[in-house]
Amino acid sequence: MQTKQLGNSSVTISAIGLGGMPMSLSGRPAEPEAIKVIHRALDLGVTLIDTADSYCQDESDKHHNEKLIAKALRQYKGDVSHVTVATKGGLMRPNGSWTRNGNPDHLRQTIRASFEALGGEKPIDVWQYHAPDTNYSIEESLAPAKEAVAAGMMRFVGVSNFSVEQIKRARDVVDIVSVQNQYNPWSRQPEFDGVLEYCQKEKLTFFPWSPLGGSRRVSKLEDIPVISKLAKEKGVSVYQIVLAWLRAKSPVVVPIPGASKISSIEDSVRAVDVKLSEDEVRRIDTGTSS
Repeated sequence: MQTKQLGNSSVTISAIGLGGMPMSLSGRPAEPEAIKVIHRALDLGVTLIDTADSYCQDESDKHHNEKLIAKALRQYKGDVSHVTVATKGGLMRPNGSWTRNGNPDHLRQTIRASFEALGGEKPIDVWQYHAPDTNYSIEESLAPAKEAVAAGMMRFVGVSNFSVEQIKRARDVVDIVSVQNQYNPWSRQPEFDGVLEYCQKEKLTFFPWSPLGGSRRVSKLEDIPVISKLAKEKGVSVYQIVLAWLRAKSPVVVPIPGASKISSIEDSVRAVDVKLSEDEVRRIDTGTSS
């Protein structure tokens, strides 16, 4: 597995990560099957696992995905000392919906709960503020993360769903190693709002969330002619073409495709071997919406 540097840190992570969300939402696999998916990812050299306190069915199920990943890591027979788990906080799941909560008191509580859910024995590898809440300033909401770093409860901090201006404000509060915004063939905003360019310039790792379009759109990748044609030409899946396209966009991009089946993560990992020429990248750019 190829590796990348995590932001400006000395930590290296796999060039493709595993997104844990599908293993904890409605329709999730049985726990033994989910653990097999995580173990297979580790076998394949994946050392970056993305999760969040809100990857669950509702508030009564909070921290489900973090606990699942921690259990899988405990049960894995190999060395997991080099595995980076990146979690997030700041979204709530009342009755299964998604709402923002940047209240500093809530974030202090959920950081502590995430620390415990992930094992409670070592600092959270990466904690990301899931989405800015307009009821609180970025400075207020990130103060608990700064406190947690100082207290040794987390190593690194990232942000998610942030604009360039918001990232800059966040960096005035605490060091930031990563940015996680939506980026896929249907949502190419990071190319045009300056976020991807800023991350590359500042050497911040960019995690595209829903890199394959999410559960609603992933099946529609076959319907994008340029992607389908390139997949046939190269003898690979459309999913590998999209992940290779994202990786070709910038050296700081590390896709985190979700998986709830072993076959999914096996397919995604093979994308590291898919090479796209500049012309092929341009063909995909032209053939997808912006």
